[in-house]
Amino acid sequence: MAPLRVLVVDDAVVMRRLLSQVLEEDPGLTVITAANGRIALSKLVQASPDAVVLDIEMPELDGLGTLRELRKTHPRLPVIMFSTLTERGAAATLEAMSLGASDYVTKPANVGSVNESIERVRAELVPKIKALCERCRPEGRPEAASSPAGPRRAAPRSDAGPRQRVDIVAIGSSTGGPNALHAVLSALPGSLEVPVVITQHMPPVFTRLLAERLDATCELQVQEASGGERIGPGQVWIAPGDHHLEVRRAGGGVELALDDGPPENSCRPAVDVLFRSVARAYGGRALAIVLTGMGADGQRGAELLREAGSHVVAQDEVSSVVWGMPGAVVRAGLADEVVTLDDVPALITDHVALRRSSAVHLTTARG
Repeated sequence: MAPLRVLVVDDAVVMRRLLSQVLEEDPGLTVITAANGRIALSKLVQASPDAVVLDIEMPELDGLGTLRELRKTHPRLPVIMFSTLTERGAAATLEAMSLGASDYVTKPANVGSVNESIERVRAELVPKIKALCERCRPEGRPEAASSPAGPRRAAPRSDAGPRQRVDIVAIGSSTGGPNALHAVLSALPGSLEVPVVITQHMPPVFTRLLAERLDATCELQVQEASGGERIGPGQVWIAPGDHHLEVRRAGGGVELALDDGPPENSCRPAVDVLFRSVARAYGGRALAIVLTGMGADGQRGAELLREAGSHVVAQDEVSSVVWGMPGAVVRAGLADEVVTLDDVPALITDHVALRRSSAVHLTTARG
């Protein structure tokens, strides 16, 4: 198979050299460079890249402007934003995601530490390029017909009894997650009778701005967790960057707790940590949803939730940006349902509705 062609767009010579060095050390990658967005757009036809790594702040034409123009002619081309770990960089990155960027990698904070910078970029950027390109190549692209229009059973339980009521919804996501979360949360009613807790792989600052953007466009109240909050209906809590999020029983209710312990699955926050705590606090009365993302974070937690009797759902391959996390859950036989992203909001409201009907039934029986 021919090496993947990666177009690196950055106005800083040091960054172009660093990225070129990192990427070309991999025999499966070859690099073309451009010093700004206008040059990059002119190279698209001639170079025919398989992926683009795009800086945000550049002269002539910045990253957001370049992305808007690029998407007019290349709607499926993987684009990874290369942003600074600042509030301004985070805001621009989230805007880029809404414009169709596939993913992002943050720039090394200290360019002077060359070896450390090279290693971090290699660890984050190379796997993302390969995962995104694998999906877009003809031989790696799932056929739309392979996924049914609605939910389908993936791994039915041999001991399945009546469906449990749902007291909490727990969601895990990574690559492609910000847009997927927006699609799900914006379609849910503000009257949702249970809380929603989310782990999205993101660094500090990014998670707060993501929560703010979602809160501005959703009926539900969306916040970044800070620890100690008592959770209730209609609330959505997102794990803050660099901290694991957990739920814990306390004083007759459930509170949020943050943990800066070691990363799990090379992630902090990690979906497994959240799911594990949900299994402890809620047993079989949870709905767990694993959305698009690289890796296998969430698989072990999904196993514990399913053993406790909770319902586990995975996003399907066709609608996922990368079918790593949900795919791992499906392949392990842990998914009760595999659904398209468009089906997730209705699935949530349907499962939560059982809570209402259970409460009505209980009240009637007592009366």
